[in-house]
Amino acid sequence: MNCLNIRPLLSEEQVPLSLLLLADPSEKAIESYIHRGYNFIADLNGEIIGVYVLIDTRPQTVELVNVAVVEEKQGHGIGKQLVLHAIETANFMGYKTIEIGTGNSSVGQLALYQKCGFRIVGVDRDFFTIHYDDPIYENGIQCRDMVRLALNLLIDVQFF
Repeated sequence: MNCLNIRPLLSEEQVPLSLLLLADPSEKAIESYIHRGYNFIADLNGEIIGVYVLIDTRPQTVELVNVAVVEEKQGHGIGKQLVLHAIETANFMGYKTIEIGTGNSSVGQLALYQKCGFRIVGVDRDFFTIHYDDPIYENGIQCRDMVRLALNLLIDVQFF
């Protein structure tokens, strides 16, 4: 029986860099956030098949900066499970907002994030052409702009 377990990466475990590079082709960019974030992995019968990273950005706000699934397991809902787990984790940790950014060419990811409740809140024009050395192409489109999305988590209700 297949049993997917999403859990924090243990301190003695190696960061799955090759997996992270599937979602972010810049090792330099990954190095800039991996050690200051909360790293989670998806483990399927002892094999790491997915990863996501949450980082603090502003008070009460966390950003989901990397979500990746091994190529042979993509298209089976694991990415959605990772995103939903990240939302649940951020909510449990007391954050009010979770944000995510993706490339303008990441059509599948844009659809996934919106299906998970995120809404587009802005665009960082030319983000990928400024911050990445090599051009990135997905779906026949050059990745130039960072599309920013956010989701407001459960609002604290105070009873008087």
